[in-house]
Amino acid sequence: MELAELMALRPEPAAGLLMMLTRRCPLSCAHCSTDSTMAAGGPDPDRLLRFVGSFTPQDRPDVLMMTGGEPLMMPELSAELAVRARRAGTRSALLTGAFFARGAARGASRAREVIPTRVRRAIDAVDHLSVSVDAFHEREVARADVFRVVREVLESGTSVSLHLVGTDPLDPYLAETTAAVRRAFEDRVPMLVNTVRPVGRAAGRPGTRPPVAAPLDPLRSAPCSMAAWPVVTADGTVVACCNQDVVDRRPVPAHLLLGHVAEDDWGAVRGRTLASPVLRSVRSGGPLRLLARHGGPAARAAGEAGTCAGCRALPEHPEALAGAARVASGPAGALLDRRAARRRREAGPVAYVRRHGCAAYADLVALPGAAP
Repeated sequence: MELAELMALRPEPAAGLLMMLTRRCPLSCAHCSTDSTMAAGGPDPDRLLRFVGSFTPQDRPDVLMMTGGEPLMMPELSAELAVRARRAGTRSALLTGAFFARGAARGASRAREVIPTRVRRAIDAVDHLSVSVDAFHEREVARADVFRVVREVLESGTSVSLHLVGTDPLDPYLAETTAAVRRAFEDRVPMLVNTVRPVGRAAGRPGTRPPVAAPLDPLRSAPCSMAAWPVVTADGTVVACCNQDVVDRRPVPAHLLLGHVAEDDWGAVRGRTLASPVLRSVRSGGPLRLLARHGGPAARAAGEAGTCAGCRALPEHPEALAGAARVASGPAGALLDRRAARRRREAGPVAYVRRHGCAAYADLVALPGAAP
């Protein structure tokens, strides 16, 4: 499974599940969006196993994406989750900072010296491995170490991608590093490129700011794919959005709360994801349109704070929620949701990343040398 396929599925409601296995991480990257530390906790592993065990061949996500913190701090759990998911027909992917490879490029000679046996078993169990590399991360794990891990995983037959982050689209680090990756791997390793956001450990960094976007006409359709895949957060709460403010803050806005792994199974979470009129409206037209069309002056003012802030404010505007119920309930609302998802899926992975990632590097998610 290549990165382009993952990105192509991203706009499809309930096509994937994002799961934080832990908030623990041995690295101290200055830009970490989750502010992960070795003292941080995570969801109960048994509850995660039970939740993934509720997948069935008839009712399952296409992809389980495991994140952290550092998921390979828990290699046995990562491997077992991938195995359980596969039994139902779900493929798996995992994002790592490759902490285990620090210093590995110095003096390593044999093919499997870099990756410890326990970690190797977890990597072998998944269908796709994504590895972080950026200027902040290179202070913790050298680029040469990351490249060695990538080479070993490619040789084993597992698809690999790199996740890069820069300060902004003009950051010379991005131009230099993406060129180095293309040379080193002959376009066999696609890349997802983003910019640093002011969340987590990066919130107080000078110069860190949200990406500048052109002003939106609130009445124009601006579908939000971030509300497509459920997210299992570090306390086991399942939310409908991967925005870090939603993942971290409590209480969760009611329309973005899908359940908890201690109480719910995949079928219940999937059902709420697909049936919610508010989420259908957010995915098909966007929260600003919902506020502008169905709310009063206060609702429209809430939308001026931006797409994500407007979405989080929806529970404060019952008239907007009522409008969503009128427009997006029942079979008509389900059809609207499916058509919006189909349009975004047909636009392809590059278009998706151009909108939600670093547009200047969007083409790198589908490099020609990657396996089909």
